[in-house]
Parts: sequence; C-alpha cells; structure tokens
Amino acid sequence: MTKRTQLALATAVVAALALGASGCSDPKKGSGAAPSAANPAAANDGKTLGGTPVKGGTLTVLSNQDFAHLDPARNWVMPTMDFGTRLLYRTLVTFKAEPGKAGSELVPDLATDLGTSSNGGRTWTFTLKEGVKYEDGSPIKAQDIKYNVERSFAPDLTGGPDYAAQYLAGTEGYKGPLQGKHLDSVKTPDDRTIVFELKRPVAEFSATATLPTFAPVPQSQEKGTQYDARPFSSGPYKIDSYDRDKKLVLVRNEHWDPRTDTVRKAYPDRFVVVMGLKGGQIDDRIIAGDGADASAVQYSDMRPESAPKVLPKPDVKARLLAESQGCTEMLHLNNSRAPFDDPKVREAMQYAVDKEAVVTAGGGPALNEVATAYLPPALSGGKQADTLKIPAAGDPARAKELLKAAGKETLKVSLAVSTGDKGKAEAIQQGLSRAGIEVVIDTIDPGAYYDVIGDLSTTPDMSLSGWCPDYPSGSTWIPFVFDGRTIKDKGNQGNNSQFRDEATIKRIDEINAMADAKQANQAWIDLDAEIMKKSPSVPVLLERKPLLVGPNVAGAYGHPVWTGTIDYATVGLKDPSKSQG
Repeated sequence: MTKRTQLALATAVVAALALGASGCSDPKKGSGAAPSAANPAAANDGKTLGGTPVKGGTLTVLSNQDFAHLDPARNWVMPTMDFGTRLLYRTLVTFKAEPGKAGSELVPDLATDLGTSSNGGRTWTFTLKEGVKYEDGSPIKAQDIKYNVERSFAPDLTGGPDYAAQYLAGTEGYKGPLQGKHLDSVKTPDDRTIVFELKRPVAEFSATATLPTFAPVPQSQEKGTQYDARPFSSGPYKIDSYDRDKKLVLVRNEHWDPRTDTVRKAYPDRFVVVMGLKGGQIDDRIIAGDGADASAVQYSDMRPESAPKVLPKPDVKARLLAESQGCTEMLHLNNSRAPFDDPKVREAMQYAVDKEAVVTAGGGPALNEVATAYLPPALSGGKQADTLKIPAAGDPARAKELLKAAGKETLKVSLAVSTGDKGKAEAIQQGLSRAGIEVVIDTIDPGAYYDVIGDLSTTPDMSLSGWCPDYPSGSTWIPFVFDGRTIKDKGNQGNNSQFRDEATIKRIDEINAMADAKQANQAWIDLDAEIMKKSPSVPVLLERKPLLVGPNVAGAYGHPVWTGTIDYATVGLKDPSKSQG
C-alpha cells in the first residue's frame, strides 16, 4: 500500500468513530458549526487532566522541531508564544490560567492593572509591579519593555508581531534601537511607568499588551539574532542549556517571586524539551507512557494515523486533549504572479479543492471540520459564514468552466507544506487534479517553513498555513492576513497570498476607526464575505489541537487563546519522584 492509502484506511476508522458516536453534521453540507460535545476527541474539552500537580520533578516535552523563535521580539507562533510567555518571560498583561472560556480573561502580569487609556483611547499608561526581577536578581524596568518594543522594528529581528508598527505613532521609517535611535511614542517617565502614544484609538490595547513584544529585554543583554538562543529570563524558569534542534533544558529562576505572579504555578523543577523526533514516534512513546515518557507531553500535534490507537481505548483517550484551535487553515494562492493574479483562476480554486479529503487526511471529523469562510467561528458569532455555498467535496466541473473562461484549461503549480502536512498536501493534489490542475508538492522542515514561505524570493505558488486571532477581535485577523501593506520581502507573516486590494485596505481602515466594538465586529464579518468573493486564499479546515499527555502528568488542559496548546503555566506531575531526566 502507498502511504496515502494507509492514511486513508487509518482515518476512515477515525471518521467512523466520530460520526457513529456523535451524530456530527454531515461535512458535505458545509456546516461551520462547532462539533458535537459527544465527539470522542472532544470528551476532555474544558477539563484539566490528572488533577492538581505536586511541586517538583522533571516534565519532558517531546517535539518534532525546534522553536522558530524564543526571542520575544520575534515570537509569533501560537505554541511558542505559550511556551515563552508562561515559562521564560512575562508581559505587561496576560491571560488567566484556566481551561475553557475563563482562559480568555485578561489579567495583569508585570503591570499592576490592565492599563489606563486617555486622549480618546490614543494614550495607554501602565505601571509595573514592585519587586519584579530578572534571573540575575536585577529589577525589571519600564525602559526594558520600551527597548523590546523598539527591537521589534529591527530589520534583522524578523518574524514577530506587527502590532507596534500598526498602532504606535511616529514609526514611519523606524529601524529599531540598535543604531541608538528610540521611539518618541513610547515614554518611560520613571522606572515603573510606560506610556504608549498611538496613531489611532485602540480600545483593546490591553489585550495587545499580552504579546511577547511587550516583554522586557534589558539593552545590556542585547545579542541581535543570537538572543533567540538565550533570552534573559523574567519568568519562573531560565535556560540551563540549549542545543539547537536537539534539546532545551529549563531550570528554576530563583529570583522569580510568585507573590508578584497570580498566573504561573511553576510546578516542575525542570522542563526538558527533546526535539527532532518523528511525529508517530512521539505518539507511540506517550501512548505507552513508560519511564520518562510517563511524565511527558507532546509539543507537536498527534499524527492523524495515530488516532485509531487512541480513540477506541478509554485509558489512552482519557489522556488526549483536543481543544478547538480557534484558527482557520487556508490554501494561500500567490496573487502576485500568474496564474493566481487572475481572479477567475482563484475563484476556480475555491471550487476545485476537495475539503472532505483534506479533513480525512487531517485525522477525520473527530479532529477537523470543513472551513467555509476565513474568520473562525469565535470571531463570527460561534458559526462560520458560508458565502459561496460550495460543496465540501468541491465542484470540479464548475472549476473547469472557470478555468476555461480564464484561458487556463490546464495548470501546473507548486505547493509548499510543512513536513507533517504531507498527507493534507496529497489530498489537495488529488482534489485539484480533477479539474486538470497539476500540483508539485515541496515539503519543508517545520522549523524553516515560515521563513521559506515568508520570503518573497522563495515563496511558492501555493502554501498551506493557518491564522489564529491573537485575542478575540477581528482586528487581529483580517488586517494581518489580507492587508497588502503588511507584506514584507522577508519575514512576511499572515499575508501569504500577497493579496493587495485597495478596496479591502480602505475598508480595514474604516473598521479600525470604529469606536463601537459590536459595529466593528459585524463589519469584519461582512468584509470577510467580500474578500471570499475575491478568493485570495481558500479556507480549508477548522482544526482541533490533538495532544497526548503521559499518565504521570497533571494540571494539563488546552488553553483557548494559544490554539489549544497545553498551558505551561499550570502543567506538572502527579508524582515527581517517578519523573526522569
């Protein structure tokens, strides 16, 4: 059997389990509703597995990859943001450490409160708590947060959130602090006060201040691109050793004071991240739960073909987290060049993709559902819109008609995917072949994937990636994915379709200027529908985050903000004496 056939057989079992046990809606109907709570992969939604941890021991994290960036100025991948902001550095504001809806609630972190706005929402002031310290015992100062915000503008420090550039006043042409220049729009009148002057009112700036951009970095610790390998800790742990692509060891930061931190529990004595493992190997190790693996969690998602080893077995399924990621995975079409500079060709792609096959390749309806719009359900009233009403399996006949009208009856295009998404890529390839579209697949190492597709000199015709809201607002989604002004030569992040549309840009600015949050929310939903008609990308999947934990792990749940990733603020062990490493 080919690998594709093996995958189809494995995921067919998952599909039968999910549909038989839950009565889920038929994906052919294109429903954007959330899966039934009876879905076997959703049995642990909103739950904390393993009870309350006991302090001590070593928690092992098994991963197929290194972190893209641990430098807080460059950290903008959801699982890495969770890892970095919960363990290594603190931000002005953060999210509660609780499962379910409560985890989306903002709480102060380094700041004493959620910030104070003035000047019609154009000025935000934060005061730092007393007694917060770095790993060497030196005090954390407001100037250090200002410095990291400024670092986020440095051309060499690519990949990080763009909010500072979008929101702060007077940033045009600014290239960061490495040449001695600083931003006048970030003021520090004393060591504990930081003031942000914005170019427009931003009602949700408190939520923006949860991002790693708003973590402190002392100028004395600046190492440029090398800071990735050794961030200076303001959190409960510090780096003991880091062998890139192999192993990261964190130990306690003895100068972190839990009295200043209501969120992080810091149960384990050590975190050991083992990298470069095969996804199926990680699954099998945690399913078995022997030795050190009994005290392990997985960083990378459970592989789709492992689902039949988990869902039918109650003792193993009880150790599976599969929270909704709250993200939309899309097939991005490179609008900057032929053939996808033609709107008719892009429209044909909407009809050509067989989303049902991609759902199967991604683990079946227990772990995925068909996406019918760009904005995820959490940003559109709990259910996705269905503007185009295309069958979930696609409509290849209609796709052929549109391609013929565009004079492109046959096409050959490239598709880049992360190595772990090869099965999905093959499903896309086979679906598009029905419409006469030949796809050449290029698989890229997960650690390098976003750098490759984010470099305009190496970006392919198509790429597969998702986008997740940084916090519950359409302003964290559509402007980053479809505003042509965000496109960069290198470090391009959300706008992987390179979509440049003046009408969309104008409407984004109009919505950003709205003072009424409800009005703005509906406006984002309406704009989503308008962009769907222009088809810069094809929405494909809404995914869950399937993560297995070892039998000795406690305090584990998928955090709703960080796409269902395990919240490292609270995870620990049932019996630390049984841990190894």
